[in-house]
Amino acid sequence: MPRLRRQIETPLAIGDTFTFIANFDNAMHWDPGVASSRRLDPGPLRVGARYALGIRMRGRVTPMEYRVSALEPPYRVVLVGEGSGVSAVDDIRFEPSGTGTRVDYTADIRLTGLARLAQPFLGGAFEKIARDALEGMRRALDARAGAVGAASVGAVPAGAASTPAGSGGDRHARA
Repeated sequence: MPRLRRQIETPLAIGDTFTFIANFDNAMHWDPGVASSRRLDPGPLRVGARYALGIRMRGRVTPMEYRVSALEPPYRVVLVGEGSGVSAVDDIRFEPSGTGTRVDYTADIRLTGLARLAQPFLGGAFEKIARDALEGMRRALDARAGAVGAASVGAVPAGAASTPAGSGGDRHARA
């Protein structure tokens, strides 16, 4: 069974990073190998929550169902996936870093049935899938961090008066 482990860092805060990644409904927004993703049951994220993913494999989309098997907000989520000829365990850990969050992603992938005979020859393909997924994750998280930062630019601190530019209230702007 190939075990793939990768780490990324993002400036996005740990809570926001965890919320976005742990909800596998978002997988299609960061993993280019995921054609579709949707939650199968209602309610908040919890152990037992289920997701249907359409995984791109060999030029077609194959269905996989993932289930949250461990949840430790905002530090860890484990998802177990089953599909036609493949099973996976994705263990995703989050920790604060100096400027945001470090994400440690470990995926154990096992081919089942006749496909398992090809597993020894697919190591490079699995590595590429992992690289692409984590690069997509980093881009999506960094974009979210940029959106959060942009939303706070120009925000007026609580209790501060806001005066339109040129109305005389901005005495430091004039020489």
